[in-house]
Amino acid sequence: MCGRIALFTPPVKMARFLDATLGAGVDPEGHPSFNIGPTQRIDGVAHHDGARVLERYRWGLLPGWAKDASFASKTFNARAETVATKPSFRSAYKRRRLLVPVDGFYEWDRRAPGKPQPHYFTRTDGDPLVFAGLHESWRDPAGGDDAPVIQSATVITTSAGPDMDEIHDRMPVILEQTTFDLWLSGDEEELDAVGALLQAAPAGTISHVPVDRAVGNVRNDGPSLIEPVTPDTLF
Repeated sequence: MCGRIALFTPPVKMARFLDATLGAGVDPEGHPSFNIGPTQRIDGVAHHDGARVLERYRWGLLPGWAKDASFASKTFNARAETVATKPSFRSAYKRRRLLVPVDGFYEWDRRAPGKPQPHYFTRTDGDPLVFAGLHESWRDPAGGDDAPVIQSATVITTSAGPDMDEIHDRMPVILEQTTFDLWLSGDEEELDAVGALLQAAPAGTISHVPVDRAVGNVRNDGPSLIEPVTPDTLF
């Protein structure tokens, strides 16, 4: 799974990296956070009128038929194995795919006795990570036509690759720059090629370090959360 990320690169810089423009109302400098969890705001890049646009999304997909916003608590990840067929995701998978850029993500090693040890994962080459995601627009039916439209997103996960070092059996689908256009393509005839992207990143793509357990509380924030620490137990 992927349930905690760090996103501190300003949107204006992330947009340049992704060859995108900033959406209306997106603060160019953003609000950096080293500890973002589901239902909070993340960045995403989608195609709008043929151009890439970076906008803000609520993390947790809300399909149009969702009865209320609490539905998002169980849709912040979509499994690669079922994303094309599961009702929560299949429509967005066909037509509304998203690039989700982050600086890093966290996963917890639960193999040793005692408290799980969090690890912080980043790209080995120093570039931002770009996850395969989906997006939807949703309006609360209880609010009628006057309810605001919420833009929501999910991150697709797949079976863990070698870089996860057995810390977890799942990992986000990490896209390379050469695949961005294909992923964002709205052409349903390309779905076979799109599906081939939903696999673990090859060895050497990401690296990780153990970090402070304070990241386990989403109320904690700041750059100290990504600083390496000495874990209680080494494998």
